[in-house]
Amino acid sequence: MTPWTPDEKNVIKLLSTPAKIQDFLNSLRFRIVGANETCYSPRMVMKNREAQCIEGAMFAAAALRFHGFRPLIVDLVSTVHDQDHVIAVFQIDGCWGAISKTNHGVLRYREPIYRSIRELVMSYFHEYFLQLNRKKTLRSFSKPIDLSRFDPQEWETREEPIWYIPEYLLSIPHSPILNRSQIARLRIADPIEARMTEIVEWE
Repeated sequence: MTPWTPDEKNVIKLLSTPAKIQDFLNSLRFRIVGANETCYSPRMVMKNREAQCIEGAMFAAAALRFHGFRPLIVDLVSTVHDQDHVIAVFQIDGCWGAISKTNHGVLRYREPIYRSIRELVMSYFHEYFLQLNRKKTLRSFSKPIDLSRFDPQEWETREEPIWYIPEYLLSIPHSPILNRSQIARLRIADPIEARMTEIVEWE
């Protein structure tokens, strides 16, 4: 793969823990306009100083890898009325945590305290709802995807869009988290919870 430049290495060296990676991601502008029209590599995320969710997850995976973790992401899939979300996941002392780039006060960082990927994913369930009708929308998740499989395509440092990664996520099996009866019984979120989702980090 194309190596990191010295300046890029200097940035990533400072991001020596998952928490520091999350803090760095939070400092980057969340791209609202055209958020679904780009798929920047970690190099381009650093260059542009902005990211949407999958770009943030891929950057986090690259930074985790630099510090000895596997570069893993998990795809969270919603109903057709909502948007999917992608997180970078990591393991410490046998427990899973997550790094997440989002513009809202929910669906964010998770401490490495979860015993399985499903348990980690379920921690997002009650936060994952439509503001319009307050219906809960999270439905399935992928297994952790090791992005090193895309090393031949230089996913970390490529300057062109890396659409092949979200396309791959669309092609793989996902594990459902609810059955039909459970879906039918779901309670909508409280009005105060909906008000919480109005808080955004970037206007």
